[in-house]
Amino acid sequence: MAFPEFFSRVPAITVRDPLAELLGAAEDGLIEYRFADAVKLAGHSCPTVAGAWLMSVRALRALYGDETPVRGNIAVALHETIDSGVAGVIASVATLLTGAAGEGGFRGLGGQYCRRGLLSFGLSGIAGMAFRRLDTNATVDCFFRPNSVTADPRMGELLPMILHGGADPAQTRLFGELWQDRVRRLLLDHADDPAVVEVRRLV
Repeated sequence: MAFPEFFSRVPAITVRDPLAELLGAAEDGLIEYRFADAVKLAGHSCPTVAGAWLMSVRALRALYGDETPVRGNIAVALHETIDSGVAGVIASVATLLTGAAGEGGFRGLGGQYCRRGLLSFGLSGIAGMAFRRLDTNATVDCFFRPNSVTADPRMGELLPMILHGGADPAQTRLFGELWQDRVRRLLLDHADDPAVVEVRRLV
């Protein structure tokens, strides 16, 4: 499996999952996630997946500081409804890192480790995606502005050709390279850029 080289340069994040520790799935419950894991989950790499990754990582950093974030101790809420835009893709990446799940999530063991009901959609009063620590109620609201990092104008010419079968292999390959270059710029050049990902503390 060969991913674009820059995937390996996106900083990983380590979380502690008490359920994984209890069940012997990870020593001390520590699990490292990389951007490639989000790509495997989504099945592709795009600005939406990159934005979801950045929002989730930035939110966990804001909520936990130098502490290791605790997976399963975070509720996630999106402003968008579940059937609008790319809300489902964004939420899936947040679930990967936080464990927060909807009605189909894990119901817990003896009243503990529950992940069900920690993911919600269509919440008013937030700009994008809110993350809340269950133990402290500290909450941050994250908003992603992908248009702050523009696409190469050649992509707009290439995509119609590809979709209508008029592109040759070199043009198709170029489109993919240009597409991933925008993802690279989002993840590496603008990872901490507040114009791209804004993180506001609510509580």
